[in-house]
Amino acid sequence: MTKLFPDAPSVGTAMKATQESEAARTFLALRRSANKASIGGPAPDPDTLDAILAAATRVPDHRRLSPWRFIVLEGDARKTFGEKAAEVHRQENSFASDEDLEATRALPMRAPCVVVLISSPKDDNKTPVWEQELSAGALGHNLLLAANAAGFAGCWLTEWISFSSGINQVLGLEKGERIAGYFYLGTATADPQERARPDPQSLISRWTG
Repeated sequence: MTKLFPDAPSVGTAMKATQESEAARTFLALRRSANKASIGGPAPDPDTLDAILAAATRVPDHRRLSPWRFIVLEGDARKTFGEKAAEVHRQENSFASDEDLEATRALPMRAPCVVVLISSPKDDNKTPVWEQELSAGALGHNLLLAANAAGFAGCWLTEWISFSSGINQVLGLEKGERIAGYFYLGTATADPQERARPDPQSLISRWTG
């Protein structure tokens, strides 16, 4: 099988400070998430997914703490998670209707592969937790880029299942860990349309002192 991404060089290898690439510029300028309703099979196979996740970890990470980790939901595990999430939904919201619970069961079934990105900062009073959480955010974006470059569609969502103590328990999160989001990966069943983008000039200022 052709390697999707090159192997990482050994520690201490001299690296290029820049890698000018017209293809990369086009890729970044036209980046677009897939529509959550337009992701089907096939999903990345385990080896391909591992390669995508390995590439995604090449993000800024002060003091090499690796303040993040992945939980992968595939196959029947998605249905099992949906059932457990519906039970949490019932426990945390006594007003949840049967339709609400069925919608919760369907969440992990949107795509054939779901990667849960966990922010796992090390609070050692040296590297600020906020800085480590920013690293997790960078990893999330890199994950979408790596999946897209490998030929797979991806969508990053949070929703209530990212902010529930019950879901945290289902997934086995430890103290201080948080869910940064769910990444739905698969093959696009339809191309997305361009969305409105901000005017970058309205967001740029230059400090002059």
